[in-house]
Amino acid sequence: MSDQNPYEKLGVSEEASFDEIQDARNRLFEQHNGDAKHLEIIEAAYDAILMDRLRMRQEGKIKVPERIRFPELRVQPLPKESPIPRQQSPAWLQRLIDEPSPADILLPGAWFLGLSSISLFYPEGGEQVLQLALVVGVGTSIYFLNRKEGKFGRAVLLTLLTLIIGLIAGGLVAIWLLPQIPFVNLSSNQFSTVLTFIFFWLVSSFLR
Repeated sequence: MSDQNPYEKLGVSEEASFDEIQDARNRLFEQHNGDAKHLEIIEAAYDAILMDRLRMRQEGKIKVPERIRFPELRVQPLPKESPIPRQQSPAWLQRLIDEPSPADILLPGAWFLGLSSISLFYPEGGEQVLQLALVVGVGTSIYFLNRKEGKFGRAVLLTLLTLIIGLIAGGLVAIWLLPQIPFVNLSSNQFSTVLTFIFFWLVSSFLR
């Protein structure tokens, strides 16, 4: 083995890449593990190849990568610091709130805006107009919720809860707010109906 050139000692050709040379060195190290003499010969052959490659580079024959010329300088790059995660909303809120498309916002909005206009600008119809508008609003809310999620029972339940909350909240707010703005000619029922339509729009557009 001593008569062989360093490439033959490692069992590679003189055109072998650095990765092939390294693989051969590591493989021979595993084969002769514990044999100090063989390990010394292998290491000497490896060093001789490195020197040969460096000489060839200096003569302009090859371009030697930095890791061959300076193997001792190879260090693992420091791990990049992960960016600080942005504050995210709670998981339960993410499951509850949807990210609607423009159509999911504008289409229900147009319906409830129209129903609100009927409730505001046609008061002469009395309570029947408001009741009819609320019935249409309930159906509209159920339709859009069911179209988005495909769960009819859930759509009905959410719509009924929104109706109750809207009418109760609207009545309480109207008792406090309407006396403060006497120039606004609205009845308590009209105000409650319009507020309920706003709630319907928010639920059907932004709620999962």
